[in-house]
Amino acid sequence: MKQNLTILLFIFLTFAAVAQKIKYPVTQIADSLLTNSNAVVRLYHQEVSISSQRNMTITTNRIVTVFNKNGLGAVGAVSGYDKSRSLNAIEAVIYDAFGNEIKKIRKKDFIDESAVSGGTLFSDSRVVYLDYTPINYPFTVNFTCEIQTSNTALIPKWVPITDYYVSIEKSTLKVTFPNDLGFKKKEFNLDNFNVKRTIDSSTQLSYAVEGVIAQKPEDLSPDFIKIYPSVMMSLESFNLEGVDGTAKNWKEYGQWFSEKILNGTCDLSDETIIKVKSLVGAEKDPIKKAKLVYEYLQNKSRYISVQVGIGGFKPMLASDVDRLSYGDCKALSNYTRALLNAVDVPAYYTELYGDTDKIDIESDFFSVQGNHVILAIPNQKEYVFLECTSQDNPFGFQANFTDDRNVVVIKPEGGEIVRTKNYDDNTNSQFSKGNYSISENGDFEGGISIVSEGTQYQKKYQIEKLSPTEKEGSYKSYWSNINNLFIKSATFFNDKDKISFTEKVQVRAVNYGAVTGNKILFAVNAFNQYSGNLKKSRNRRHPFEIERGFIDNDEIALTLPAGFTIEAMPDNIELSNKFGIYKTEIIKKDGLNLVYKRKLLLKKGIYPKEDFEEFRLFIEKVKKNDNSKILVTKI
Repeated sequence: MKQNLTILLFIFLTFAAVAQKIKYPVTQIADSLLTNSNAVVRLYHQEVSISSQRNMTITTNRIVTVFNKNGLGAVGAVSGYDKSRSLNAIEAVIYDAFGNEIKKIRKKDFIDESAVSGGTLFSDSRVVYLDYTPINYPFTVNFTCEIQTSNTALIPKWVPITDYYVSIEKSTLKVTFPNDLGFKKKEFNLDNFNVKRTIDSSTQLSYAVEGVIAQKPEDLSPDFIKIYPSVMMSLESFNLEGVDGTAKNWKEYGQWFSEKILNGTCDLSDETIIKVKSLVGAEKDPIKKAKLVYEYLQNKSRYISVQVGIGGFKPMLASDVDRLSYGDCKALSNYTRALLNAVDVPAYYTELYGDTDKIDIESDFFSVQGNHVILAIPNQKEYVFLECTSQDNPFGFQANFTDDRNVVVIKPEGGEIVRTKNYDDNTNSQFSKGNYSISENGDFEGGISIVSEGTQYQKKYQIEKLSPTEKEGSYKSYWSNINNLFIKSATFFNDKDKISFTEKVQVRAVNYGAVTGNKILFAVNAFNQYSGNLKKSRNRRHPFEIERGFIDNDEIALTLPAGFTIEAMPDNIELSNKFGIYKTEIIKKDGLNLVYKRKLLLKKGIYPKEDFEEFRLFIEKVKKNDNSKILVTKI
């Protein structure tokens, strides 16, 4: 009887296993793909089907095995939609580690909410995403979705590797298109990862990559998109939010955009034109007039996202912005353009990719690439660029969001690729001058004046707007090397004409110096110790980048406690190499008074991976010397 029951149970389990087909068991993943992996992409298939100038379908199938909570972001079960993008289908199936199906999630079970934050006045953009809390790890998600859109100007970029610590079993792209729309592509970094172009014909394009081990981040790596594979695609004949367009290059795009998108958006009331003309008065210089208009804009308007109608491309009418006193980057830039036109100052709508990382518009490949709009004003052979969404930016100031990158300036005669302002290493300056004294019990008291310019201005000037508690927290973080810090006072001067920000801070701290018997040990550099940390990299794969160089100059007077003498102090040091300069000097004024001088220059640049260890050692020497101690002894 027992034997018969065992046979029946075996038959039942075998039948159940066959009935429920096992899919994507973890045991099928190659060992090489498990190393350093929080997740493994079993398959990422992206299919783009362009049937006409006004119709494109994008189908995604993404199958991901997740090993821990850090791998949840790799699932990518998310899709956006709006009035021009229909979400035709979306589904996810969850499997356990053995490949057994444990849950099926239909469209109605996905979270559906606004795609934009509270900073948006109104929007028709929505996002649908999977909200699944796993019971156990590992588990696998098989996600599929289909989007249909008329926006053939916005062919999604194929990016097979999207994050660190994620391996790729297989990733593929398939694109089909009519042969009369002028389809073109641009490839990036494919050879470095053995990405194969499997079809390249007049109507089809496809790629595949397999067996990519998880990538580990490296200190100071260039932006992800600069070093990992991707394919950018576009059409010469396209549709953008219901407007047909044709452009083979940036010049033709600028002509089309000026005529079809911007035309008719700059009208202002007679009252506003009279007001802005009165504002500039008899001023003749175009840049000075532009500065007056920019200040008027900052005082009158505020930034708020508006994403309806033609969505992210057609700006609100200038007359509406003038009436409502708000707008997004498109609207405020276009409104400023209208104000400047009213006082005979030419200004041009400018598209770019705004980010703290410097990401270029590809100058030799036309496609809609930007995510932000600013304004360009001709100034002899150059341009002054205005960030029209900011209510406190100095005129023409760009760091660190739109600086030093290729942008497209849109003119009626055509688009032009130009580079925005580059802030030179020596202009990104911080000059500190101050003093402090050490008491016989190791307490610290002093004051400092810090003047910041260039990209360092951008990092500092917002501190003035912080609450007292936030200010104190900011300084305690900046001077984390000073324990028990107390901010006695802090005053500020923001010179927007010179683009220079001055902080004057008085501080004190107990037990700054370590007292042992009749001796006190303390770090001479109290106010500006370098805090960067770089890890050793024996098998570095990529170059490293100092995206923005800078220079710090410090001059600090310090007073020792009466009745003490110097027993030991740091030597003067000077380091100079391709990466920068570091120099310190201690000058004895008399028995109790010293002057500490320090200079640190880091040079912007992309450096080969072979130089990383040399740079790391340079930084280690800077950090070590910044923390050098003085030992004083009671006489």
